[in-house]
Amino acid sequence: MPLTRRDLIRSTALAVATPALTTFGAPSRLIAAPAQEGGAEGAGPVFRHGLSLFGDLKYPADFKHFDYVNPAAPKGGVVRQSAQGTYDNFNFVVAGVKGSLAAGVELIYDSLMIPALDEVSTEYGLIAEGASYPDDFSSVTYRLRQGARWHDGKPVTPQDVMFSFEAFRKHYPQLAAYYRHVVKAEQTGERDVTFWFDQPGNRELPHIVGQLNVLPQHWWEGTDKAGNKRDIGATTLEVPLGGGAYRIKDFVAGRSISYERVPDYWAKDLPVNVGRDNFDEIRFEYFRDTTVALEAFKADHTDWRIETSAKNWATAYDFPAVQDRRVVLEEFPVRSVGVMQAFAFNIRRDKFKDSRLRRAFNFAFDFEEMNKQIFFGQYTRIASYFEGTELASSGLPAGLELEILETVRNDVPPDVFTTPYTNPVGGNPQAVRANLRTAVQLLREAGYEVRNQKLVDAKTGEPYAVEFLAADPSTERFILFYKPSLERLGITVNVRTVDDVQFENRLRQWDFDIITAVWYESLSPGNEQRGYWGSEAADQPGSRNLIGIRNAAIDKLIDRVIFAKNRPELVAATRALDRVLLHHNYVVPQWTYGQQRTARWDRFGRPKKLPEYGISAFPTIWWWDAALAAKASGRS
Repeated sequence: MPLTRRDLIRSTALAVATPALTTFGAPSRLIAAPAQEGGAEGAGPVFRHGLSLFGDLKYPADFKHFDYVNPAAPKGGVVRQSAQGTYDNFNFVVAGVKGSLAAGVELIYDSLMIPALDEVSTEYGLIAEGASYPDDFSSVTYRLRQGARWHDGKPVTPQDVMFSFEAFRKHYPQLAAYYRHVVKAEQTGERDVTFWFDQPGNRELPHIVGQLNVLPQHWWEGTDKAGNKRDIGATTLEVPLGGGAYRIKDFVAGRSISYERVPDYWAKDLPVNVGRDNFDEIRFEYFRDTTVALEAFKADHTDWRIETSAKNWATAYDFPAVQDRRVVLEEFPVRSVGVMQAFAFNIRRDKFKDSRLRRAFNFAFDFEEMNKQIFFGQYTRIASYFEGTELASSGLPAGLELEILETVRNDVPPDVFTTPYTNPVGGNPQAVRANLRTAVQLLREAGYEVRNQKLVDAKTGEPYAVEFLAADPSTERFILFYKPSLERLGITVNVRTVDDVQFENRLRQWDFDIITAVWYESLSPGNEQRGYWGSEAADQPGSRNLIGIRNAAIDKLIDRVIFAKNRPELVAATRALDRVLLHHNYVVPQWTYGQQRTARWDRFGRPKKLPEYGISAFPTIWWWDAALAAKASGRS
């Protein structure tokens, strides 16, 4: 099951080479589960305790806990994690467009449903005790639990749900696009909220609204201690009211934030929460960059670290605490998502309009030599937007995939049908020279030529220059490795590293040439693809269409993905979309690693078997082990 925002915060990031930009992951699609509870036929709506992609839920209505948790896990202890940069905001609603959200704010909220980490694309009720929808998927009704309440003791109401939905839709452009097919939300019963859709047949929509984080309307529409009316459309460092397993304990603005477990949390004994949320305190310490964060970990100022640098993994963990096993190094397989990590072009700019020019950048990229010299041979090259999943295209299209592509044949590159997508291969001088010759030819075809060792527009004589924008100084080393190859083509290359706030602001304004971008893909892609590659998202501030794609054929293929009626059609449509994206050369694919590299001070216990799709699932289902903690601290 792909991670939602709530679980991604708790399970931390995926193991890829240091990205300058990440996402929270993609939601999953829904195919109706058979009715498992409710009244007799014709007696009213049937409410299901869970929703599933494949029709069957692993856990019945009377399940006691998820199989992958320890229901007897002790409660207690503190876990210290690191965050990079700074923060100036606790308001999750505007996180996509304003300020920098504090790490872990999602911990204070609950969603209507939450996923099971040992199933693909299932959700079970949290705030909602059940969901009901008609056979044509034209709406969905969520029934709230009787005992759901906020930390101030007031009940969670249908008005809170509707308020939250409208707030996200109004103030968070990325989610507004995500909810574009939800016409309205209204109260339809004492504890019921119904979401109406603009058309039937979109099987994912019930699932999408089930992931809604619910906010307290009465708090946001109230006043602060100074008597000022709160504004849910603005950033704030006033501690917000929540209703989740944790609340904010204390913070130093921009430097640290701590969350404490709520002892009387209303949902602590629900089956979906048994064995979870075991730490008394979860703390995030902020560091300027990853180098400082690593040194802080070595000095025992943080407990857990995900290592995204191949160089660090190979060379930086030879210190005494590792040698005497007080620090544990462990890799966890990534099975829940696919990934595209790449140098992404901003094709809103004329200099990147031509696909041949963008392809030339790929021929200048010697991944094999870079992997050998600075990555210790740890990575493999990405060749799909859905890398690591069955959704990745390969070879030539056939069968249903070919049928789908035939519907857009006249609007996609001809090579889609004749030539499998491949990345150029370097690694030796002969291959590099051949690749650069091909790059020169592509640039010439795109209207550029070299004059006085500088690449220029053949018509205007304007020199060709690009800027790589980054937010993490550690990314400079692989950009600088790439730079000489581009300069051999006559391209003027600048590398600019800025702080997190400036980086985010420049992205929101589309003020960049090339960035390192990462798109995580669920095992069942759907509506989020519009936000990634759809034309309407190209100019939406905060959207994930960072490239600026406006392409009618891609829009049609996205619709085929969204409205797929079964798994084979979904796979074929996704592969068709993948193939067309690749042949447009919107990015220069980078690299991936199928494991999450982690280092931890050995203070924690965990279930014997971790969930298949939860990666490490830390700290969600781990717990503090006092005996191990004493040993790790050097005490007997």
